[in-house]
Amino acid sequence: MSAKKILVTGAGGFIGSHLVNRLVEEGHYVRGVDIKESDFLPCFAEEFLLLDLRNYDEALTAAEGMDEIYALAADMGGMGFISNHHAEILHGNTMIDFNTIEAARVHGVDKLLYASSACIYPNYKQTETDVTALKEDDAYPADPQDAYGWEKLTTEKLLHHYRLDYGLETRCVRFHNIYGPEGTWDGGREKAPAALSRKIAAALLSGDHRIEIWGDGEQTRSFCHIDDCLEGLIRLMASDHHEPINLGNDRLISINALAELIADLAGIQIHLQHIEGPEGVRGRNSDNSQLREVLGWEPSVDLEEGLKKTYSWILTQLQKRIANATIQPQPPRSTPSTTPAYV
Repeated sequence: MSAKKILVTGAGGFIGSHLVNRLVEEGHYVRGVDIKESDFLPCFAEEFLLLDLRNYDEALTAAEGMDEIYALAADMGGMGFISNHHAEILHGNTMIDFNTIEAARVHGVDKLLYASSACIYPNYKQTETDVTALKEDDAYPADPQDAYGWEKLTTEKLLHHYRLDYGLETRCVRFHNIYGPEGTWDGGREKAPAALSRKIAAALLSGDHRIEIWGDGEQTRSFCHIDDCLEGLIRLMASDHHEPINLGNDRLISINALAELIADLAGIQIHLQHIEGPEGVRGRNSDNSQLREVLGWEPSVDLEEGLKKTYSWILTQLQKRIANATIQPQPPRSTPSTTPAYV
């Protein structure tokens, strides 16, 4: 495999930071770009540029001299965030996407892989907990979830036309709930596996085993570990497939069951308390038929194995936070006076 010059946008985020390091390990020259550095994972990119891709000139700077682009940059988070920031997400992310794609065209980039989302799938296909797994051609007639889904679907269309009109080699992946260690685990942008891991770790440390769940907890999802995500991205970029494709695990589980599974890993019994909050669609799962056909591969990290790593890492982060909070600052020592003492 020949080394390439690769740009990863969103390199300060969860998936982006892991991807940068994987590509560096494979011998590529990697430029990471984000508006912030990674909060958790050290970045080993040869270059890391702090740029705002909502600005077209900065997007041009980011893409210059690159062979390939993994376009992962987005303002996003879990349901608590994307269900309450529609205008901000639709406006900002669309500017990021459009600027990055145009910059790739201007600079003659060989390939661009765009990170779309399962949020593009229609609400009317996701009204039951025992949902039929979503195939790629289920996207239309369109009725995406929230502004985040509309932004992703719109950019998928732009990719399609840039390939046809300008010959830009494009790839498009629809993520289904990527999770793992070294990612956001609190603050409102974390997703369900991280949020539940944090709550259960706190329950273990505090002795209060009450865990709050938004809605009745019977809403279902599938969850894909970060290691599988990276493998899928790299395989897709190397393929000749240019139509949108699912990247997710196809094991369906309810949020209640997910919480109980993490509690079992933590070795405690929990008491679920269901409260009002954003729930998203009733059920969502990934149909991996096309993934298997195109790549001859599909995600294989077992949910229990992936959650064990994720929970252990979050427990350690919480323990560190508690330890730092309990260390009381010492008062400054008084400086010995140079003035003579008079009796």
